[in-house]
Amino acid sequence: MRAAVLVVSDRAAAGTHRDESGPLAEQMLSDWGYSVVRREVVPDERDAIVDRLLHYTDHDRLDVVITSGGTGLAPRDVTPEATREILDREAPGIAEFLRRETSRATPMSALSRGVAGTRGSTLVVNLPGSPKGVREYLELLRPLLPHAVQVLRGESAGHAAPAEREDTPSPSEKGTPPSSEKSAPSSPPKEAP
Repeated sequence: MRAAVLVVSDRAAAGTHRDESGPLAEQMLSDWGYSVVRREVVPDERDAIVDRLLHYTDHDRLDVVITSGGTGLAPRDVTPEATREILDREAPGIAEFLRRETSRATPMSALSRGVAGTRGSTLVVNLPGSPKGVREYLELLRPLLPHAVQVLRGESAGHAAPAEREDTPSPSEKGTPPSSEKSAPSSPPKEAP
């Protein structure tokens, strides 16, 4: 599985702050068997974020894109808005799950506005900017990511891509009830004596 890590931070992009979240996310994903083909830092600017996300999804066609930073309430935190701009479909359950689970230990997690969703066959997930937040969120995502990638690729049972589905219609598609619902054959009429 191929991945990218995009760190959104004015200070890290300007070189006035050392980025620790990006290397941590890259290391964790690599340890789990992902090939992290890109790790970049951009400022908290919507156009810059959109540009990189589109490159990862449409040009590189990566399986997973993890962003870190820009998900809070500060005026320049625009990562969720930039992410929504490129998504085909949101996956709100992922973001809700991450906030719910991390808020058990850190109530401030409820202030995160991060989103998750898909563009084509790429899953994009927003993470907080702190190394602690990145570690916690990625640990929660670890069991979800492989299955999400399989479903997006059409490799998961029951989630095949339309061209890969069997052509044989199911009993209900044929207009006949499933075998368990078939009525017993009626007995032949009795002849009069």
